[in-house]
Amino acid sequence: MKYRVVFRERSNREGEKAEDPASFLEAQLDNETVLASTFVERTGPDAKHSSEILEEDDDFLSLATEVWEYDVADGKDQAFQEALQNSEMVIEFEPLEESDELGVS
Repeated sequence: MKYRVVFRERSNREGEKAEDPASFLEAQLDNETVLASTFVERTGPDAKHSSEILEEDDDFLSLATEVWEYDVADGKDQAFQEALQNSEMVIEFEPLEESDELGVS
């Protein structure tokens, strides 16, 4: 089964990635659960202004998101979902039907 996963990501003052949210999930999984993972997109933090630097008052807006797709081994769905919930970095996730995959018409 494939899953689309949206991770919370914290950014530094330059609006660049300050942590690797997918690594928090990987720490929860054994080597047999995920067959493949694909980075889909990253949305920058809301606090970025035309200067490309986060201002002091905008630190609370330093969150961005990363979207990944995971191909999970048969019989490992429950373990994968539990790892998603335990990672404390996942905003949402959803199982994908083959027609839901990005780039497939």
